[in-house]
Amino acid sequence: MSKIIYMDNGATTKVDEQVVKVMNEYHLNKYGNASSMHLMGQEAKEALDNAREIIRKKLNAKKIIFTSGGSESDNLAIKGVAYAAGKGHIITSKIEHPAVLRTCEALEKEGFNVTYLGVDKDGIIDLNELKKAIRKDTILVSIMTANNEIGTIEPIEEIGKICREKNIVFHTDAVQAFTKLPIDMKRMNIDLASISAHKLHGPKGVGVLAIGERDVKIKRLIDGGGHEFKLRAGTENVPGAVGFAEAVKLTGEKDSERMKKFRDKLIDGISKIPDAKLNGHREKRLVNNVNFAFKGVEGEAIGGYLYNKRICTSTGSACSSLSLEPSHVLVAIGLDKGIANGSLRITLSRYTTEEEVNSVLEELPKIIKKLRGMSPLWR
Repeated sequence: MSKIIYMDNGATTKVDEQVVKVMNEYHLNKYGNASSMHLMGQEAKEALDNAREIIRKKLNAKKIIFTSGGSESDNLAIKGVAYAAGKGHIITSKIEHPAVLRTCEALEKEGFNVTYLGVDKDGIIDLNELKKAIRKDTILVSIMTANNEIGTIEPIEEIGKICREKNIVFHTDAVQAFTKLPIDMKRMNIDLASISAHKLHGPKGVGVLAIGERDVKIKRLIDGGGHEFKLRAGTENVPGAVGFAEAVKLTGEKDSERMKKFRDKLIDGISKIPDAKLNGHREKRLVNNVNFAFKGVEGEAIGGYLYNKRICTSTGSACSSLSLEPSHVLVAIGLDKGIANGSLRITLSRYTTEEEVNSVLEELPKIIKKLRGMSPLWR
C-alpha cells in the first residue's frame, strides 16, 4: 500500500516525536498536580512555569494563560473583555474563524453591538473602514493575524497602532500564524493573542491566551480555583503545556523557508491548470497555505479523487467542512457560489517533502480534467 500524503496541516499537524517524548515524562513519572505543595507538585509547577516562559518570550507577551485550545482562547478573550466591560461595541471581520464569529454572534444576542468588516478580493480588511467603524463605545477589535482558509495575512501592526491610539483592546486569533510569522505583541500593540499547539506539531487540547503589556480587564468564564492567574480555573494540563513549549522550541526559520519554497512550487504548478484561481493574496500569505478555486467542479469531488490517490487535503476549515454551504471566507472575497464550491486547500508542514509536492502536481491536473469531463457545469 502506498504512503499517505498528508496535505491538511491547517487542520492539524503530526505531533513531533520529541514532543511526545517530553510529554510522556510528565504523564508517567513527573505526574504531580502543579497546585500541590509536595515535591512532585512543585516539580510539575516548575515545568509549567518554564513552558509558560518559553511561549511568553516567543510572543514578547506579559502573561500566558493556558487553555484547552484556540477556540477557548478566542472565547476567553472576546467574552472576557465584553463581560468585564458590561456593554459596548465590538469590531471583527467577515472572514474570522467560527470561534470568533459564533462568539460575537452570541454576544449580539446578549445586547452587545458588533460590526463585521468586509475584505477585498484578497481577504484584507480596509484600515480606513476600521477607523470609520470605531465608536465611542467600542471596547474591542478582534482581527485574525492570518486567515485559516486562504492564508492571507492581515495588517496586524497597523491595526494595533489604531487601537492603541483609541485606547481600544486589540485581540488577534494567531492560531494559524504563530511560528510561521514573527509576532511581537509589544511592538505590534497586541493586547490579546490566541494560539494553539496542534497547529505546530504539538498536542491537541492545549492552547494559550497571551496577554500583552497592558492590563486588560477580563472576566473569567470558568469558575473554580485560582489557576492561571485566576482567569481559567481547572487543574493545569502540565504534559500539554510542556509539549506546547517543546513544539515552539523545535520551530525554526529553515522550516518556514522550506514550506514557502514548496508553497510557491504548488502555486506555480496549479496556476497552469485552465480556469484555476488562486484564493488569497499571492505574497501576503502564510508560508504553508495554498488555496485554489476551480471552475466547473466541486471541491468535495476533487478532495475525494485526491484521497483515492492517498492524498489528504481539505475544502476549507475543518471546523465547517461538513457543511454543504460555500465557505464564508470565499463568499466574503467575492467568489460566486459555483466557483466557491470548487475550492481546494492544501496546507504544508515541515515534514512535507518535494516528492509529495510533485505527486500533487502530477495527479491534480488529471483529476480536474476528468471531473470537468463529467460535469454538466463545464459543458
